[in-house]
Amino acid sequence: QFKLIVENPEKLLASGLQVKAVVEYTPKCAENHQDKLTLLVDDDIVHIPVLGLIPYCDLEIQSEVNFGEMIANSKLVTKQISISNRGTIAGVFKISYDGVVLLNIKPLRGVVKPKSTRKIRVDVCTDVPGVIKEMMKVELESRGCTEVWVRGVVVEQVLKVLGVNCGKVLKCINFGPLYFGTSKTEQIYLYNESPECMDWVAVLEDNAIGGEMGTDLQGSTDAVLYDLSLKTKDVDVSTLILCAPNQGTLEPYEKSLITVCFSPKKFERDFEVNDASPVQDYVVFLRFETAGKRGDSLQDLSGSDSRYVDLALMGSGFPVILTFKPGTEINFEDCYLGEKTQVACTMKNESEFLPVAFRFRKTAHFSVSPARGNIETKSEKEVMISFSPHQIGKFEMKQIIDIIGTGVDKKNVDVLKTKPFHQIYLTLHAVCKSKQASIVFTINPGLTPLISNETGQFVARGRGQLRDTAPVAVLKSIRTQIHTHRKNRNREDGALIAFPNDRAASLRPSDWNKKYRTIFTKTERYNYVDPEFALTDSERLLKEENNKHYVQFISHLRQRRLEREAARHFYFYNNPVSLGIKPAEGLKSPDISVTDFPMEKPQPETLPSDDNCMLTSRKLAEIVSKSTNKGVWSWLSPMPTSPQEKEDCSLTLTHKQLHQIFIGPSTIDFGDVCVYSTTTKELHIINNLSVHIWIQVEIEVAELQETSPLSQVVPPLTKTHIPVVFETINAGMFKNSFSYKINNKHIGHVLVIAHAKPIELQLSRREVILSPVSGCLAGTEFRRTVRVCNPRNQPAGFIWKPVDEDTKSAFTIQPARGFVEPYSEVECEVVWHPGFSTPETGQFTLSVRKGNSVNLKCSAKVTIPG
Repeated sequence: QFKLIVENPEKLLASGLQVKAVVEYTPKCAENHQDKLTLLVDDDIVHIPVLGLIPYCDLEIQSEVNFGEMIANSKLVTKQISISNRGTIAGVFKISYDGVVLLNIKPLRGVVKPKSTRKIRVDVCTDVPGVIKEMMKVELESRGCTEVWVRGVVVEQVLKVLGVNCGKVLKCINFGPLYFGTSKTEQIYLYNESPECMDWVAVLEDNAIGGEMGTDLQGSTDAVLYDLSLKTKDVDVSTLILCAPNQGTLEPYEKSLITVCFSPKKFERDFEVNDASPVQDYVVFLRFETAGKRGDSLQDLSGSDSRYVDLALMGSGFPVILTFKPGTEINFEDCYLGEKTQVACTMKNESEFLPVAFRFRKTAHFSVSPARGNIETKSEKEVMISFSPHQIGKFEMKQIIDIIGTGVDKKNVDVLKTKPFHQIYLTLHAVCKSKQASIVFTINPGLTPLISNETGQFVARGRGQLRDTAPVAVLKSIRTQIHTHRKNRNREDGALIAFPNDRAASLRPSDWNKKYRTIFTKTERYNYVDPEFALTDSERLLKEENNKHYVQFISHLRQRRLEREAARHFYFYNNPVSLGIKPAEGLKSPDISVTDFPMEKPQPETLPSDDNCMLTSRKLAEIVSKSTNKGVWSWLSPMPTSPQEKEDCSLTLTHKQLHQIFIGPSTIDFGDVCVYSTTTKELHIINNLSVHIWIQVEIEVAELQETSPLSQVVPPLTKTHIPVVFETINAGMFKNSFSYKINNKHIGHVLVIAHAKPIELQLSRREVILSPVSGCLAGTEFRRTVRVCNPRNQPAGFIWKPVDEDTKSAFTIQPARGFVEPYSEVECEVVWHPGFSTPETGQFTLSVRKGNSVNLKCSAKVTIPG
């Protein structure tokens, strides 16, 4: 079957020349052949093997598909395997799988071209935790059946709270006793024990069972119940508990350091009782959960899924109880200027759990020693309060005592600062008297001293008459003509004349526009202005302009007030028709009630946008109730159109904002559905934010292509829904997912589950026995009914056919054909017509259109009277 075509050269071949030979192969059967060519070159013999092979395909597939570790979040995880063909012709493959875990394998059969590969897609749904170890059989052409193992592990996404020091799981933090107004922080680790990153958010469970808000748990049962009955105001837990950070993203197996701060505040009641306990205990649950996962039904919007961890927070709030001896009002003995009186005051800390750090503020005429210090529990400390007056009079001063403690800044929870958180007031009463001093006057020999009276003759020796500044005695120069010089008698400049004893004051810096003249000749006197202290010309102009600005502003306000009053009077008194009565004569003012004022429309309540503000379950429930109580919006705008919508829909939402948006349920289970049927369930969307959001649904599955609309702009505090339509032509279990985007940035997914079954009708019984009924007419007494039930969601058509169509049956069924609506039933009556030698048994087949068939056996029980 091999043929060699060659011409041997007659002459020797020179160097660089060649001879071509052609080998032809003509197979006569599908077998491989082998031969050889013998080449003689001078004295050498070369054997060349010749092989003739038939065309074949060489298919090869991977032996394992390993998904690795996956999170049980109902997502569809996809892996691809390759079938390669290294042969010369195309090869056929076929995949069969009947394992427990549902796998979507596409394609199940196909052809692989020569020298190429074909990708096989394997999808697994991560809805149930467990180990995946399944085998699928792959039949490869020319190679036979090959086993391919599918392996993987689906684990729960676990969040853990760990202690910073011990590294163990932490269930509770006990802050212990704290004064109202102080703060205490504890640090924890939030640990993501899973192979995927996770967005988390912290929520305070202020309505959880077992929580306490300001109850004295050490009291008796009756006292606690009575105390609970007095609580008419809800406590905002977000003001007591702070968590920083309260949202974030954790990488796989990553720890994040979180600071939890407890700041107790005194619980205010509508009215106080004398025997109310000053102690307030708090028990709050802090929940760390996956952002955006808030339940699978509208009835559980404030809940969350299984991926969360709770941390109990305990603490107690105590008031500062300081008692003073001799009391909060302290009276000092009367004293004179320059003297000092003291009173000892004893402060006692009545608290059994906490010490007190105090600090006295500075108060005029009074001093405290020591001005600051600490008082241990159930201890006393004595301080000395001194009265040193600096002036004469009666004093009633308020002495402020600051209680020092640790506080926290909401912007930086990690840093605790020492600051006063409470104040106590003492009232101090004291009197400073003046002494009776005799003043001796002496004759001035002639020179005017610095301090003197107007005539300069007598000088007071008493120390109480001394002053720091010299008097300036001035007089208008035009008011007097004593010893006036002849040339200065007709002046009108308004200059000032100083008395002889103001020489010290006349040398001081004065106003630049004041003139001074001598007392006798009225000549202009030199006035010294110190350039280091006096204002420059530009400063004087700036000061005048500033004064004019305020004068004009006050004048403008006065003018506006006068105009408003004039307009008001004009409105009241400018009546077009005069009734001849005096205004308001005999009229009484109407009684105005609060209900007469128009009510302002309440603003939509939304959670604060502050990053440090905590989410609470009660606030979330209130906002959800407002959104769900509104009417359902349908067929909203598919695209943002207005400027406000475009601005809102371009925002990147935080984890806390995503947690306030409900899109669910996260798993839509259609249950048992019929093939060729159309079933609809609603995907609810509730926007609890104060901004618009844009929802875009992406569906690639053929069974869900009828879902519409796929894009909606949801207004603030609005709920809507998207009808999810499922229809299939293939019977079997369906499990697939589709994704959605919020503002074209944040991605989520929804799992769809359905069990597609063929159309089926069921009978209430498979055998009917007809017996006569006494009192009935002959021929009509043998009757029974059988119910035809439709357990599916598709209307089913049926027809009754006798099994033996050739023989005429004595039994009839009515109706013989018809339809059964979904999830309903139809009663059919079976009648036996007695006659001579009629058979007493019969059998019918219930044939369902495009469905199953069920047999019904009928028999008649005839009783012959004896």
